[in-house]
Amino acid sequence: MLSARSLFQEILDNDESFRLFCSIAASGESQGGWENGRIAALVPETRRDLAPRIARHGADEDKHGRIFRALLKKRGLEPCEVPQETDYTMLLERHGIGLAHEKLRADERLTERDIITYLAHSRVTEQRAADQMALLSRHFADHPEIGRAVRMISDDEDNHLAYCHEELLRFARAGHGRAIQRALREAAHVEIRVHRDVGLAVMEHMGRILRWSPTRVRLLASGVHTVHAYERLGGWRRMVGLRMPERRDALGGPAAPAPEFA
Repeated sequence: MLSARSLFQEILDNDESFRLFCSIAASGESQGGWENGRIAALVPETRRDLAPRIARHGADEDKHGRIFRALLKKRGLEPCEVPQETDYTMLLERHGIGLAHEKLRADERLTERDIITYLAHSRVTEQRAADQMALLSRHFADHPEIGRAVRMISDDEDNHLAYCHEELLRFARAGHGRAIQRALREAAHVEIRVHRDVGLAVMEHMGRILRWSPTRVRLLASGVHTVHAYERLGGWRRMVGLRMPERRDALGGPAAPAPEFA
């Protein structure tokens, strides 16, 4: 039976597929940590109040990267090279979503419009992350090997999503509503294409490692295309709506430590 639980259990049970999964996740989280760290350093003077929360976001992402690498270490595995076609964060940047790395490597202050672009990009990608971690939590929150990591990361992703909603609404009240909606729609439409492409690439690599039959590969690829079709036709709208979150000032304190994963 093809289900999210059985599929991930199969990946979890095989060292090589687990190695690829954790390596992809660790690379993406570490990249997000670097991006947020640079943005926190370059926030415009008019919005320096945001810098600690952006830095906290980056610290959380760095922590997640360490957690995935620690899961590998517990099995005696080393991270593997991440195939370019599975590199979600790199592909989004190549498609012009978020702030260009060239801009982040410079020493010039960002503008308020740059911060809106960053927050819109984050609101979309954190929705994806929160949804994926909620799915893993539903099935693996009590798993003896990965359960604690899944619960911790899922809670952080919910905080990140709440933070994006709250800050974008603050910018909207300041008169940036149209720019925000434009940035959100653009990011969402690109993200669903990149998510489809990355999903297909990951399935292809997992299929080779786990020796899936051609029929099973086609079925899984069909599922990825079905999700993309739904999102293209209207599912993307869940990524662009804004509402005041129940978790207020979700990134207002220091990052929660994860000493058991350090």
